[in-house]
Amino acid sequence: MKTYIIRRLFQAVGVCLVISMVSFFLLFLNTDPALMLLPPEAEIEDIELFKKQMGLDRPVIVQYLDYLRKVVLHGDFGESFISKEPVFEEIASRLPHTLKLALSAFIFANLVGVVVGIFSAVKRYSLVDNLSTLVALIGQATPNFWFGIMLIIFFGVWLRWLPISGTGTWAHLVLPTLTLGTGMLPVNLRLVRSGMLDVLNQEYIRTARAKGLSEPKVLIKHAFKNAAIPVITVTGMQLAALLGGSVITESVFAWPGVGRMALEAIRLGDYPMVQAAVIMFSLIAVTGNLLADILAALIDPKIRLE
Repeated sequence: MKTYIIRRLFQAVGVCLVISMVSFFLLFLNTDPALMLLPPEAEIEDIELFKKQMGLDRPVIVQYLDYLRKVVLHGDFGESFISKEPVFEEIASRLPHTLKLALSAFIFANLVGVVVGIFSAVKRYSLVDNLSTLVALIGQATPNFWFGIMLIIFFGVWLRWLPISGTGTWAHLVLPTLTLGTGMLPVNLRLVRSGMLDVLNQEYIRTARAKGLSEPKVLIKHAFKNAAIPVITVTGMQLAALLGGSVITESVFAWPGVGRMALEAIRLGDYPMVQAAVIMFSLIAVTGNLLADILAALIDPKIRLE
């Protein structure tokens, strides 16, 4: 198990390095930050002076290596081009809001997906099973920004039950959670259903029932334990999609998280802020995948042997 974890740790570090490198070079290939930040009437001398002050006159590879050294050794992500404040401090102030939204959406999608998936498998081809399959298909095909706007119109504007923007009380979290979690829910539901259908036909399930075990114990302890591995693996992979989806969801609901800040930084050409947000999201996603792989390996030893 130790060898498996060490190997996965090295792979995770490699993925983070590749993501940081690709995002850094893509930002500079997209446009010149000096042209975006300075007014259109700026003279060539002003542009060159600005580049020298910001260190943008050096080769891109030198800038990247210097940036990587500061991040790894000192946790220094640089200063924002716009606010002139340390990027790490600005992200740290927004990150709890993003994590709260992502965690609530994660719990909602997995809890509902597991419960409904198990029930759909047990009551195969019933009305509940057919409705859950239809809802899963619709949810998977619906863009989350459109779904969020519909929730705002219905629950916020028409019924006036829930706040439509900002943060504060638990009520502010409901609509963003439903919007973000609905994107994950269909995949989890269908995976649990298909996994349970395969497991419920196995011989050891019939043996457990023949021994007189209660149905909840058979379903949870014996059936779901063996059907959960694909769900755990996909859930780890979905963290990246969850964080990516938070960018749109935070913008729709004016949620003060890192995703909304990153979108604003892209619009303004604040490259240090964008780069730091990409690295932060990458670390969270890679860590989630690593934990999911370790958990799956603990449940099924064949995974780490392979």
